[in-house]
Amino acid sequence: MKLSYLLDGVELKSLSNHLAPDVNIQGISDNSQNINEGDLFVAVEGFEKDGHQYIDSALKKGAVAVIGEQPVANLPVPYIQVESSRQALGIVAGNFYGNPSKYKTIIGITGTNGKTTTCYMLKHILESNGKSCSVIGTLQNIVNGERIQSSNTTPSSLVLHQLLSMSHDEVVIMEVSSHALTQRRTEGIEFDYCLFSNLHPEHLDYHSTMEEYFSAKLLLFNQLKANGKAIVNQDNPWGVKLTKILRSRGKIVCTIGESEENHLRISSLNSEESSALVETDNEYMTIHSPMNGVHNIYNTLMAYLTAKLIGVNQSDILRSIGEFKGVDGRFEIYKLVNGVTVIIDYAHTPDAISYCLTTAKQQGAKKITHVFGFRGNRDASKRTAMLSLTNSLSDKYILTLDDLNAVPPDEMIASLRNLHDAYGSNNGHIVPDRTLAIKQAIEDSQSGDWVVITGKGHEKYQQNFHLPTDSDRETVNFITKLNEKD
Repeated sequence: MKLSYLLDGVELKSLSNHLAPDVNIQGISDNSQNINEGDLFVAVEGFEKDGHQYIDSALKKGAVAVIGEQPVANLPVPYIQVESSRQALGIVAGNFYGNPSKYKTIIGITGTNGKTTTCYMLKHILESNGKSCSVIGTLQNIVNGERIQSSNTTPSSLVLHQLLSMSHDEVVIMEVSSHALTQRRTEGIEFDYCLFSNLHPEHLDYHSTMEEYFSAKLLLFNQLKANGKAIVNQDNPWGVKLTKILRSRGKIVCTIGESEENHLRISSLNSEESSALVETDNEYMTIHSPMNGVHNIYNTLMAYLTAKLIGVNQSDILRSIGEFKGVDGRFEIYKLVNGVTVIIDYAHTPDAISYCLTTAKQQGAKKITHVFGFRGNRDASKRTAMLSLTNSLSDKYILTLDDLNAVPPDEMIASLRNLHDAYGSNNGHIVPDRTLAIKQAIEDSQSGDWVVITGKGHEKYQQNFHLPTDSDRETVNFITKLNEKD
């Protein structure tokens, strides 16, 4: 493919070594180690490494053209200087793979909480009604029925366009993180539907303020196709703000919420039955969430409205929702033989923890023991709020280790102690080993009590613990078998 074709839509600052004769490009890479003969190398300035430092390495491996942001002289191949290498990477990747998003139904889901649950529920509804779906998200990527592990909620733009080009599925549902949007990983993707679930304090070590965080989420809606639709939860002040902005820009916005003007108006919520009485098209009906909790009612309503806009029959949507089995690591329920209920949930924000603990209370928990920790080198500003919530909503808590992310164990344990001493209560204590914390919580509970384990959900442990297990799920199963032997 000719370089000049790949550069269509890229804003050039300068071009050295000209394009005559035009260079033929065999592939694209932003990693010099992956360069093959005839490839285009895109030098991206990352957070740990700067791709510009690897231009010579890329040339030695056979790169025949380079894109970058910094001025570079005397290269033996065409050098295209651009304002943003990340933006350019998305555009050239889209051109290289034939801009596949133009020819599929593309759904993007963003928000602090609920992206994964809404994504998989929507996938289930659509596939139950004859539409094949690819999924790109936190748990994994699924393309043509094949599961591919994912390292980020949203892959790089190069991988994203490649996955879209591989997909023979009719619909692609994508979880879109704020990091991905600010890092332009979705560059060149055109969306038919963009969903906004909610916005709560999270990633403020990266975005600094809630306004910056909101502005990052807003970027997704700039990528709607001309006739694309935004689907917004307005029972969140940031959703109300988003709706006003999008309508002022002439976008089609469909909303859910309690106020009269919403397309799907919530007349009442029943937290015990996880259902909502809603009004739509001058008709009242009850929609039941297959997963417990008010937050999952909203996830269900978002999936319902999206499927309806796509064209799935209302009765078929409701049938499919009733058949949905849930999502790995999202309010997974384990009923133990001793009458204790264990919940494993990915919740790692104050709002998500509040949902979890409140739902446990609403479902009849006699006493709640909450096991949780904090991730190293991540937003420390939310830790006090998380501990305050567990103080008020649980009967007992155990602070333990989550992913250390290169923070030394002793340093993280000291942080837990300082936090507990400053803001904790007599009903809480620290057990650094996560597996032993879970074991203690289960063995100290009695019939009718609930143990709520948050933070990891479906994820594997990053470090080794005392018990020979790799995840919270494995730990619960291991402890259950141990206790059955006793």
